[in-house]
Amino acid sequence: MGKFIVIGERISTTAPSMNKALTERDPEPIIKRAKEQIAAGADYIDVNIGPAESDGEDRMKWAVQLIQSECDNIPLALDTSNAKAIEAGISVYNRSKGKPIVNSADAGDRIGYIDLAAANDAICIALCSKGVVAADNDERMAFCQEMLEKGLGLGMEAEDLWFDPLFLVIKGMQDKQMDVLEAIRMISDMGLNTTGGLSNNSNGMPKELRQIFDSNLLAMAIMNGFTSAIVNPNDKRLMETVRVTNIIRNEVLYADSCLDDLK
Repeated sequence: MGKFIVIGERISTTAPSMNKALTERDPEPIIKRAKEQIAAGADYIDVNIGPAESDGEDRMKWAVQLIQSECDNIPLALDTSNAKAIEAGISVYNRSKGKPIVNSADAGDRIGYIDLAAANDAICIALCSKGVVAADNDERMAFCQEMLEKGLGLGMEAEDLWFDPLFLVIKGMQDKQMDVLEAIRMISDMGLNTTGGLSNNSNGMPKELRQIFDSNLLAMAIMNGFTSAIVNPNDKRLMETVRVTNIIRNEVLYADSCLDDLK
């Protein structure tokens, strides 16, 4: 299975401070947040610049060069609905620590992102949806198969397609949670990689509950074959779960000090 991959989610225009920094090209807040996530254990940093319709190409190039130059070429996930901005980011990307991730394709209007990833030798996150959330696992797996075949037909390696079953909000969709976990198992049984925005499940919960639900769902997902997640690596409880499950699955050598730097 391999060591679980953590994609840090905290550089995003959904956070007002990050939106301001990206818009104004203010490097300090972005570097600070990137380094905080790396120190906490992030393997990749997600760079979400929003739609960025007017300045997306320049914004993404600036962010990619800034973060990689200041953070030892940490691999990045390039996250925007502006495909030209992703291509611009890839054009200045340093691959010495790993391929870029294109975030993200689906089986509908965004299926062209698989073409983009294939043309640029990138990893692609592929949402198991087609404009709307899949009704059930039959639909999820049909979308997964459709995108897999497209990627393979374009010369991609199967390992470079990371399938996202889409985590659903527990408040209001409690009865669908086991379906998502089963989808992870089904995709894993095909030998494929998985990922997803884990915190979607706890949207709308009191803050004190979110960490508890996120970390427990993560442990369940990992035991169903989940291979990576887009999360807040500065969530101590979540990172404890990542480290402990890596040890239990014999992907990381146990030591009594394994959690010391999370204290």
